[in-house]
Amino acid sequence: MDGPQTRDGREEEGAERREDGKRRRRLPRPLVWTGRFLFVVIAVVVLTPLVVGWRVWYEARQDHRPHSDAIIVLGAAQYDGRPSPYFEYRLRHAFELYREGAAPKIVTVGGKQEGDRVTEAAAGRKFLVELGARAEDIVAVETGRDTLQSMIAVGGVYRERGWRSGIVVTDPWHSLRSNKMAQDNGIDAVSSPTRSGPSVQTRDTQFQSIVRETGGYLYYVLLGRSRHTM
Repeated sequence: MDGPQTRDGREEEGAERREDGKRRRRLPRPLVWTGRFLFVVIAVVVLTPLVVGWRVWYEARQDHRPHSDAIIVLGAAQYDGRPSPYFEYRLRHAFELYREGAAPKIVTVGGKQEGDRVTEAAAGRKFLVELGARAEDIVAVETGRDTLQSMIAVGGVYRERGWRSGIVVTDPWHSLRSNKMAQDNGIDAVSSPTRSGPSVQTRDTQFQSIVRETGGYLYYVLLGRSRHTM
């Protein structure tokens, strides 16, 4: 008859049982790699919009005013030749930069929307002349129904005139995407966004704009860049 089991024997047997249990609970290797892959995908899906949203927020707070070839004012709605409040604040800010000597030329941008008789670029040019800018210093690029189409057209004007640098004037939250589109069309662009007007009036407006521009920037980078040049 065997004698009583020693303490060392019992500990060894317990360790073997625990090890067997671990082996039984261990997931198959394909499942482990699938889980890791899903974790990475979820992390990218969650973190990428957060990072882009932060970049939209950060760029909105920058105000670059180096001496440049031209100030580029992005269009917005106009009513039979009269700029909307959003557009007016952009134009007033561009005129301030022009008066300070940031650039000798102003480029107004934007074509017609359905039913319009006047282009956004022409309405902007007229308003700037009324403010006191010299008509010969304003180039109206009357092409484009969205930011990308407009920047493509502005890029063509830059190439024709031998210009390289530009200060983009738009709403704060629109700056990141606008600068990217300008740079993709050969313009050494920086932004000087508006600091007043409807786009910055309330926190709700600002939050909604950041969310919208985050989606717009991601869409452009992932899907829209294929048509960024003519």
